[in-house]
Amino acid sequence: MASADLRKELDCSICLTIYTDPVTLRCGHNFCRLCIDQVLDTQEGAGVYSCPDCREEFQERPALQRNITLCNIVESFRSAQPDQEETGVFCTYCIHSPVPAVMSCLMCEASLCDNHLRVHSKSPEHVLCDPTTSLENRKCSVHKKILEYYCLADAACICGSCSLAGDHQGHNVEMLDEASEKKKQKLRNDLQELITKTEEAEKEVQSLQENKRKVHEKSSGVTERVTGLFRDLRRQLDDLEKRVLREVSRQEEQLSLALADFIQQLEIKKAELSRKMCHIEELCNMTDPLTVLQESHTGDLCDTEEGDKEDRERHDGRDLDVALISHTLYTGLSDIIAGVTGGCIIQEATDISLDINTACNGLHISDDMKIISSSRISQNRPETPERFESCSQVISRQSFSSGRHYW
Repeated sequence: MASADLRKELDCSICLTIYTDPVTLRCGHNFCRLCIDQVLDTQEGAGVYSCPDCREEFQERPALQRNITLCNIVESFRSAQPDQEETGVFCTYCIHSPVPAVMSCLMCEASLCDNHLRVHSKSPEHVLCDPTTSLENRKCSVHKKILEYYCLADAACICGSCSLAGDHQGHNVEMLDEASEKKKQKLRNDLQELITKTEEAEKEVQSLQENKRKVHEKSSGVTERVTGLFRDLRRQLDDLEKRVLREVSRQEEQLSLALADFIQQLEIKKAELSRKMCHIEELCNMTDPLTVLQESHTGDLCDTEEGDKEDRERHDGRDLDVALISHTLYTGLSDIIAGVTGGCIIQEATDISLDINTACNGLHISDDMKIISSSRISQNRPETPERFESCSQVISRQSFSSGRHYW
């Protein structure tokens, strides 16, 4: 009873439950902080405050002092009886103060503390169980007797009368403990199966995470290689552009020098022709026939005109060698493309071998069935339905996966 008496001393007089954050008034009485705050709030309108226990009045709202000693006692009491506090079931026979129950009797429909359990009947009819407030659920709703059996046909808990003369007469029944143990065993098996499936799922998750990690690593590697490839491609394209532009500049310079030389020659000839034109004009303007006839001959202009025409046609026909520029460009691009297809980005189909039964007779197949070469000498292979006769083709033995494959 000492525990019950202590519990009674630890109850707040306002909420009638164990103290929560206890505080003390000047008169010495203790209350929960929240409880006394609510009481003082209601008294605030009257202008006079009083203690709920002794009615001592205070002209001003009293200061609340936390009772550290009482707080420690409450915490010690709660930690000493955690199970009893959690159940919330109290002894039926301790009517003066609530005392936590330790067992419940299905026959008496009562809960018992330690003291009342010692004097309780020990007969088999008085079935004891853990403290509970739902004692009605443990009795038959029809016969009001304790549930003792489990009906396998109806999957229901029944009493003895239900089994002998009730709706479950003639059904296969088991004791509750036996049926409970079987169900527990089934639940254990289900639990083990769930554990196994959980472990398998965990392994699958780990495997997928490993695959994810490998994909990330491979992606990082491919990304690095692609970045390097495009960086190299840009460098090669820049070099090719410079090389092609240098060829254009070289041809332009060469043509410009040749044309400049020919222009200079034409300017000299033009000056000579102008001189001759002036001399002829002077002769034409003379009135003295003797002077005109005695003047030296000006020369035949036909030969010089033919030579000038040939030089002009030779220079007029000269232009940039676009074919050479295009060849330089296409050759450079072909080299770049060859470097790309031979690089690390394209995966070779090293696991593919050739089917010699499909190879054209104009093709030579290596011994390892991986290399094809053209042959002028017919291989004279025996005829097969699969063999190509008119096309230089051959089929592989294995099928391709998705994507492109190269030899």
